[in-house]
Amino acid sequence: MSTFTSLTYHVVFGTKHRRPLIARNVRDELYSYIGGIIRDERGHLLEIGGMQDHIHILAGFGPAAAVSDMLRQIKAGSSKWLNERD
Repeated sequence: MSTFTSLTYHVVFGTKHRRPLIARNVRDELYSYIGGIIRDERGHLLEIGGMQDHIHILAGFGPAAAVSDMLRQIKAGSSKWLNERD
């Protein structure tokens, strides 16, 4: 007998104090970077989009991944990447 698990999450990250920090000129690169983080953690990015003050992510994470760990990885990695670009 085999088991199939499909866990899909809709995640919304907002910038601190909802400041418009995600400029259009870095948005595509940021989205690609976040997709890379998700793939590195054995997840798959289904959709990503957002505005200057928030990002929506639709992604699938494996059943062995703790959602809190995945979100911490995505938030820390993307925040660090964005801050290093300044």
